[in-house]
Amino acid sequence: MQVSSVNDVKIYNLSYGKSLPEWLSDRKKRQLQKKDVEIQRRIELIQDFEMPTVCTSIKVSRDGQFILAAGTYKPRIRCYDTYQLSLKFERCLDSDVVAFDILSDDYSKLVFLHCDRYVEFHSQHGHYYKTRIPKFGRDFSYHYPSCDLYFVGASSEVFRLNLEQGRFLNSLQTDAVENNVCDINPIHHLFATGSSEGRVECWDPRVRNRVGKLDCALSSLAEGTEVQALPSISALKFNSSLTMAVGTTTGQVLLYDLRSSQPLLVKDHLYNLPINSLNFHNQLDLVVSSDSKIIKIWNKDTGKLFSSIQPQTNINSVCVYPNSGMLFTANEDPKMNTFYIPALGPAPRWCSFLDNLTEELEESPESTVYDDYKFVTRKDLENLGLSHLIGSSLLRAYMHGFFMDIRLYHKVKSMVNPFAYEEYRKDKIRQKIEEARTQRVQVKKLPKVNKELALKLMEEGDDEAEVVSRKKKGKALPSILGDDRFKVMFENPDYQVDEQSEEFRLLNPIVSKVGQKRKKKLRLLAQQAAVSEQVPEDNDEEPEGRASSEEESSDDDKSWVEEVREQRRLLRQEDRDRRRQERKDADRNTVLVEREQNGGEESSNVAESKKTSQPQFYQIKAGEEFRSFNDMARKQKLQKTSLEERLKLEEHSETSGMADTAVGSKQLTFTLKKSEQQKKQQQAEREHHEERKKLRRSAGHLSSSRGRGRGWGGRGRGRH
Repeated sequence: MQVSSVNDVKIYNLSYGKSLPEWLSDRKKRQLQKKDVEIQRRIELIQDFEMPTVCTSIKVSRDGQFILAAGTYKPRIRCYDTYQLSLKFERCLDSDVVAFDILSDDYSKLVFLHCDRYVEFHSQHGHYYKTRIPKFGRDFSYHYPSCDLYFVGASSEVFRLNLEQGRFLNSLQTDAVENNVCDINPIHHLFATGSSEGRVECWDPRVRNRVGKLDCALSSLAEGTEVQALPSISALKFNSSLTMAVGTTTGQVLLYDLRSSQPLLVKDHLYNLPINSLNFHNQLDLVVSSDSKIIKIWNKDTGKLFSSIQPQTNINSVCVYPNSGMLFTANEDPKMNTFYIPALGPAPRWCSFLDNLTEELEESPESTVYDDYKFVTRKDLENLGLSHLIGSSLLRAYMHGFFMDIRLYHKVKSMVNPFAYEEYRKDKIRQKIEEARTQRVQVKKLPKVNKELALKLMEEGDDEAEVVSRKKKGKALPSILGDDRFKVMFENPDYQVDEQSEEFRLLNPIVSKVGQKRKKKLRLLAQQAAVSEQVPEDNDEEPEGRASSEEESSDDDKSWVEEVREQRRLLRQEDRDRRRQERKDADRNTVLVEREQNGGEESSNVAESKKTSQPQFYQIKAGEEFRSFNDMARKQKLQKTSLEERLKLEEHSETSGMADTAVGSKQLTFTLKKSEQQKKQQQAEREHHEERKKLRRSAGHLSSSRGRGRGWGGRGRGRH
């Protein structure tokens, strides 16, 4: 059993689950029930409630005890007894049943309309009588007061067969070309027919005259509705004395009051499929309408959706069990579905245990289904130009997208892409032309992506084809160009081979040499095959002046090894050039900020620190190469110079102070910041030096050529 919820209405699918084959023994069935959990949980409400292939229609007798279903193949009728919950009888027929009706309260009087114009009557014991109508029939109704059967079909006439007299009566002549359906009001017995032109004609059986005509085709069309064909009447049903429901082939249901020519309500199924069944649920004032895809239950006064059921297979007919919440459906499937909706009413008396079962399952999780809504993602909204509606009441957020009204979706889609049909038509024409071109002479064209690879594959394919064609038992292998698995490689630009990449340049010599080897081998095989055909003897000797295959292979191996080495050398050279260029670019973009007045002081401080420092030992790091002691001496000499001289020397030699490490290159740029006290002290010293320079007096004029100065005598120091 499957439980789902649509618009907060729980729906129980009692037919859901696996069905066991009839040819299995009871022992095998018991073993499967013990092992399979799904078989244990399934509910077989009525035993063998299915058809061999397809069920076309299903009905319930007026007393509610018997369920009759017509199906195929072979054509048959099955009757199920609800009190016994099993099959009562099965009768095979000569042809498929188009429609059937139960004339009595039980199964004792049945009428079948066959596809070959025959009308067959069955009584309680079986076949009773069989007659034929002039035209192919599509539907019929029974008029209880006069015991007349009204047949409509592929004719403008309505044939009348009186069961009391046992003969045909005068036909009713309608204005329609063909009539699809008919029905009789259960209260005042007004007879109505629905035509293929979209009209409904009403007749009074007492006087056999037409009393009214309705044009339902125009009333079913609303603004913005796309019309591909004239809507025809596909379903017709009376309710009480004044209400009539009409279903069209375009998926609309029209509710009429017999006193008005305009519909009270138009309900669209939005699937553009013919309505095949109409039923009324009078307890809740609901209408149960169905097409081949979905069953919709909605309010007949407002049109508001109550719930909906969407089976996995197409629907042929729907039957509502009287005064309950149970529905039976005839499907394009062997199994006939049984749905139970507690909100519509209680379970029938013969399966009252369902009420207790559903109460226990109320707290179980169920899948939520939204009807009349379309799920769209955020990308779909952007394509439709509806991104501004996010957050409004027109969009309901759900998981990774939104739900929006399906009518709004269809309207916006038609406005965004009004030429969708023209594009579709052009694509179909283009496909037809391409299919016709395949029968002509094919010219090889290179694809837009990977042209070199495609050309190489084509050449190799041609060489292989030549060699294989010379062999009698050879089989051609499929080409990569013709394989759909590799089709995207020659269409999507993301798969373009980058010939400048390192991997391609290293592998290309090997691949090219392998290709050359392969071509040489193919040519050698072809030559050997040709020689063997001409001269079958002396095959062991090699041609004079030609190297052996082993020598050729060794030479080829040496050649491609040299090419790989050359490519590696070029790659290393390009890497070094690239790094050198990056360093130059980094030097151009680097700005070193240094004050000129601090250069002398910093150089003196560095010199003093070098003088007072102890001898240092240097260790060669891993990955570095020791060149000579001259380099060490040059580095020590550079360290003793000032920062200004080092910068000028680096600018002149076009080198930067970048250091290579294991993780890359790095460069340090810094600016020394001094405190306010140091700045004031330096400024005071600078002013003092300037003042001393101004006050300094030269002593050059005191020098004398006769003596060296005061205290030096003519005879020398210390002499008397």
